[in-house]
Amino acid sequence: MQLVFEQLFGAGSDDEADTLVNLIEYQPDAVEQKYIDEVVNGVAEHAVELDAEIASCLRGWTLERISKVDRAVMRLAIYEFRYTGLPAPVAISEAVELVRKYSSEDSCRFVNGVLGTISRKQDKK
Repeated sequence: MQLVFEQLFGAGSDDEADTLVNLIEYQPDAVEQKYIDEVVNGVAEHAVELDAEIASCLRGWTLERISKVDRAVMRLAIYEFRYTGLPAPVAISEAVELVRKYSSEDSCRFVNGVLGTISRKQDKK
């Protein structure tokens, strides 16, 4: 989530990602690193599409008005349930927990609602 969050500030080079991983003192094994790379690169590649999905569910809000934490978490969750095969309820639950930790309780309800709407739309396709 932190690497996706960094993308919202224009970060995204491999060197910057390596630096951030070192700063948070997390050393993933090879399998975890492969998944992290896939997801972070995938979110970056599909950022416009992911943001459009989020924006399509907003009522009385603009994408720019959403906190960067909430937006990063939603991008990550949507990417995971759309492209990695992670079940939507699992991705949404993880997203809500991340928002609870890094944002606010009000954001939990907001993020849950937006992601639930996107998940239901996807199920109808």
